[in-house]
Amino acid sequence: MTTTAPTAAPQSGVASKRNILLVFAGLMVTMLLASLDQTIFSTALPTIVGELDGVDHMLWVTTAYILASTIVLPVYGKLGDLIGRKGLFIIAISIFIAGSIVGGMAQDMTWLIIGRAIQGLGGGGLMILAQAIIADVVPARERGRYMGIMGGVFALSSVAGPLLGGWFTEGIGWRWAFWMNIPLGILAIVSAVFFLRLPKGTTSRPRLDVAGMALLAVASTCLVLVTTWGGTTYDWDSLTIIGLIIGTVVAGVAFVLVERRAAEPIMPLRLFTDRNFNLTTIAGLIIGIAMFGALAYLPTYLQMVTGANATEAGFLMIPMMAALLISSIGSGQLVSKTGRYKWLPIVGTAIVAVSLVLLSTMTPTLPVWILCTYLAIMGIGLGMSMQILILIVQNSFPITQVGTATASNNYFRQIGASLGSAIVGSLFVARLTELLAERMPAGGAAAEGGSNSLTPAIVKDLPSGVRDVIVGSYNDALTPVFLYMVPLIVVAVILLCFVKEKPLATTIERDILPESLEIDGANRVLLDDEALTGGSRRSDPAPSATTVAN
Repeated sequence: MTTTAPTAAPQSGVASKRNILLVFAGLMVTMLLASLDQTIFSTALPTIVGELDGVDHMLWVTTAYILASTIVLPVYGKLGDLIGRKGLFIIAISIFIAGSIVGGMAQDMTWLIIGRAIQGLGGGGLMILAQAIIADVVPARERGRYMGIMGGVFALSSVAGPLLGGWFTEGIGWRWAFWMNIPLGILAIVSAVFFLRLPKGTTSRPRLDVAGMALLAVASTCLVLVTTWGGTTYDWDSLTIIGLIIGTVVAGVAFVLVERRAAEPIMPLRLFTDRNFNLTTIAGLIIGIAMFGALAYLPTYLQMVTGANATEAGFLMIPMMAALLISSIGSGQLVSKTGRYKWLPIVGTAIVAVSLVLLSTMTPTLPVWILCTYLAIMGIGLGMSMQILILIVQNSFPITQVGTATASNNYFRQIGASLGSAIVGSLFVARLTELLAERMPAGGAAAEGGSNSLTPAIVKDLPSGVRDVIVGSYNDALTPVFLYMVPLIVVAVILLCFVKEKPLATTIERDILPESLEIDGANRVLLDDEALTGGSRRSDPAPSATTVAN
């Protein structure tokens, strides 16, 4: 193997480190933009729909973004592996900026929703490409610390989004939730153009899996709409929901059949032959159900039961996000230092189960500091598991498949998030309606009709007897749902025990020949310090069997 001159090595190493940090800073900006836009409008929506006269379309402001970003996750992952990620990353940022401009200039709900959908088309690429780009420039052994910080970004945005949206709405105006993306997006593009040096794709003329993309989009759309509309906009046994469920199944089956024959499948079925991929993907989906199922209704619970306003409820979530931030960064540093990672998601997921048990014991009289402690425990567990699962997936595949594998894993986690919100929401609302019907003095029908118009402000002003009934009903309707999710989390813990801990690579290896050829006949490219800074690449022809095995 060619060696670098001793005198040049230190300078190359310093340049590489500096370049990676600059690239990483740009990636963090884009990930923050994408993750903020999932939550920033939660507190601004009442004002927005009031100004644009579109209360009946309020749900689509959030759904349009989530749906669009979910659909494109596998597309960006596969295209990044085929044609390279740098140009695709810049395109994704540009689409996100374009959506921000459309949303910022919207004069009615239709254009606002269109802007949010365009943002989602770019936002899905920002998240998945940022995770894959880290794998392009950082060896797996060192990747843990970077993945941990990425997890911290999501924790930060979960709290900062609603607070920032409320601040914009009450101050300079909600449109600045769109306008702020433009300078930050331009900064990210400049960072990518000047500092991002990535290997090119494995083929100059990729054969796109158009049929697979279309079927996955149909299946994803139907499934997200089922989880969004079911039990709220439409009854679960309505023709609309039944039709969407049938559409999901039919499109899903057709997608699998198409992927078996596609030359370059968008979600290769061979991914599912890897044990670690299957185990971490199922575990990630389960964690997504638990995490987003809990997060979707905890702010409502805090407002109704503790009497906190929207802003105060957001602040009460800070202990959870702070714990997630600390544990995510700490676990990433630990992985990079020791090279061991299997135990982290196992312990982390078990801690999530403990936190759900504790949350199921909440009562209206529980001191707020104890409730925040329970939330912090959940944050610790999530921080120890979420990003490490992605690292395990990336470590199971060569660089030429990292984008596809990461995107597929994230896709199922996003589906889990949608399912979690829907399942918890359905159980919570059904139980709440039943309890109010039983306990309210006015009788079942009156209680059922009144529950739809209850707000924290209205509940706060009610007579103490009626208020106690409503608060108790909210508590008794939600807390058992946390307990229902515990067996599901235990299943995830058991699955993760069977993950095979593979050594984390200390170099970045890239297959040159197509994946259909045997590995013994393939050449590899080792990306050294010069490659990370845009320099030359070193090629090792026909590695020995011992080298390949390692």
